[in-house]
Order: sequence, then C-alpha cells, then structure tokens
Amino acid sequence: MKTGDPVPAVEARRGPFAKMIADTIGPLWQGDYRVIDARDLEQPLPAAAELAPTGDLAAVVITGSSANVPNREAWMLRMEAWLREIVATPVPIFGICFGHQILAQALGGEVVKNPRGREIGTKKLTLRALDPLFDGLEGELEANVTHIDTVATLPPGAVSLALSALEDHHAIRFTGTCYGVQFHPEIDADIMRGYIELRREILTAEGLDAAALHQGVTDARAGAET
Repeated sequence: MKTGDPVPAVEARRGPFAKMIADTIGPLWQGDYRVIDARDLEQPLPAAAELAPTGDLAAVVITGSSANVPNREAWMLRMEAWLREIVATPVPIFGICFGHQILAQALGGEVVKNPRGREIGTKKLTLRALDPLFDGLEGELEANVTHIDTVATLPPGAVSLALSALEDHHAIRFTGTCYGVQFHPEIDADIMRGYIELRREILTAEGLDAAALHQGVTDARAGAET
C-alpha cells in the first residue's frame, strides 16, 4: 500500500518505497508484489475476499509518507475504514512510519505532532518486551528513522514493543498478525544520508546538528532485519 514517495533525490537513485521494501525483504519472499496507491480515491482498495487464505494477497505492507495522519485527508479516512476491515482477517499486516501511525489511528489510537520534535538519523531503540518481531534481539538495536508525528495514544489492546529517547512507541503489536514500526527497516545508510542532506537547512533551523546526524548514520542492520 503506497501512501507516499521518497524525497526526489533518493527516489531517483534508489527507486520508490515499494522497491526499497522489496530489496530489503530480498529472497525471504519469492512471490510477486502488487502496488496500490492509497492516495488515489479512484483506485479501489482490495476486498477482504482478495486476502489470504481465500484470495491471492498473502500480506499487506503499508509504506511511509510525508503526509500527516492528523490532517485527516479523505484518502486517509477511506484507508482507515479499510484497515479496520482487513485487520479482522488472518492476513499479516505491517505498517512502516506513516503506515504504523495510520494503523494506530484507525484502530482507536491517536496520532499527533511529536511535542519532543523531529527524530531523524540512526537511533538506538530499547526493546520493551519479547516478541517474534524482534526474534534473536535483546535490549537495544539501531534503526533508521525520519518522522515528526507520533502515536500519542495506543489503541485498545495494542502493546508497545520498543521506544527511543524521542518516541515512546517505535514498534506496536496491534494484533497477533498486525504490527507497526515507527522506524524504517528499508532505509539504509545511503538513503538516510540523502534525507539528512535534503533537510539540512530545516534541521539546522530546528536546532539539530545536521553534520553530526549525517556522520552518525549506519546501515542499522538490526532494524532492517525486523
């Protein structure tokens, strides 16, 4: 489910989010990918019958976006209604950044602009609980992040699995088959540096050290392997 596009310089070099995600998944998935732009109100969203086990859609991945869930745009409201329907099915659902946030909003949580400010770069995350999502990891991991909104209130029944200095809910288990992560598993060091370079002036204006953020970037393999 495409909800946005990478910054232009990064997209020109590395492709859209769908390609980045597929590249990160690699040989772990041998099937095909289908890309649906959730922003296009004329493009129908998959019916529940198209989802596994009755249909041919085995899982749903929701991309990141520069859009903001608190803006409550028409396409977001349509998507939220659709998510409430498909979360009730057995199909696995995984939301990344904006995808993580819109899942939280759709299921009864609240997304707001983070009062602690923007979070960008390679960050340390602390795991709150054991979960198959972080199988083999303990304590802390590094992940690449870029966001200004946050899940301020968890939906009923959701469990927060990881946090950082600026983000209380970096990973959420919404149900046994539905997860969201605020970080970007598909963003490696090259992509992360591209975001920081593009936003250097904005970061400086916000009081952040763009040079230090740029220098501190890594591939964050633990986050990518989530």
